[in-house]
Amino acid sequence: MTDNDDINRRFEALTSQIERKERRRMEKAWSHLPRYRRRRGRRITLLAAFVLVVAAGLVTVYRPGWVAPVGEALSARFLQAREDHGGPVPEETEPVPVTPEPVSPFEGSPAKDYAEGVKGLTSPKARATGGLSRKDVATALKSTRDMLAATHLDRKTLAGGRPTALARLLPAEQREWFLKDLDNRKPKKGHFNTRYWVTSLAPKAAELATDVIKVNGRTKYASFHEDGRTGAKITVNYLFVYAVRRPGETGRGERIIVHSVGEVIAYRENGRLVVWPVKWNGGAVTGARCDVDDGFVHPYYEDSVPDKELSKATGAPVDPYELDREPREEECTLASRT
Repeated sequence: MTDNDDINRRFEALTSQIERKERRRMEKAWSHLPRYRRRRGRRITLLAAFVLVVAAGLVTVYRPGWVAPVGEALSARFLQAREDHGGPVPEETEPVPVTPEPVSPFEGSPAKDYAEGVKGLTSPKARATGGLSRKDVATALKSTRDMLAATHLDRKTLAGGRPTALARLLPAEQREWFLKDLDNRKPKKGHFNTRYWVTSLAPKAAELATDVIKVNGRTKYASFHEDGRTGAKITVNYLFVYAVRRPGETGRGERIIVHSVGEVIAYRENGRLVVWPVKWNGGAVTGARCDVDDGFVHPYYEDSVPDKELSKATGAPVDPYELDREPREEECTLASRT
């Protein structure tokens, strides 16, 4: 028997012994592990081959003649190990792409906990009031709620379009007046630009950054008797919080807070129920410019040119999220936050 044959026989015996021990150890280790961790088996097999490489390297110090045959045998074993443990990576071991949760534009403000859209427009339970039946009061409350939604949530109106959603809910006489003075930049005495009765973002200056509009507030009613009429007087006090940005831009946007207060009277006349807004969409808008007087909401962005009216603001900043704050005489005041 040649030296090479003897070397091959010893090598086969050595690797066979290592493989048997390694296989038993691996099977014992795997018995209690979840399946997805078994990709470690490939590492263990390669580690066994690495031990042999080190052994071969040490042997060469004493018997250089072993290097070639051991190398050939090791190459064959290594290739076999790759075939036995190769193949595609199991699906459960592939990296899972993680998409970060988008941060809400209302995060960090009270609006985060407000209801969304019409869900925030609450109505009290209807009862017979001021000579009106419970059914009449319920109808008046629903009409008022619908007008609030048309004023502040209608997408066409918000985008600066013609506010037909509100117009069709108004009594015929009031509808004619509303549409006649819409966008009237030079109203006659006793008239005003009725664009102020709705919330409309200035075209080309702003768009909604999200479809979510946060709403918080309340509706109340009581009996009234004025000018020979009796019925129910409905008062509304709501906050509408929008996230807006310049058209075409991306990102969370800036918050605009519309504080809307109004008064609606409901009464019967000539056998029909009349629901008539007396005061509508009063209050204030926070986050908008004070120096533009066209009825539209012009957001004040971080890089906007200075507001000419802001320098005239006096007094302590107001909290725009406070529903019951006292109104101020100034046209433009400071706010503590948006």
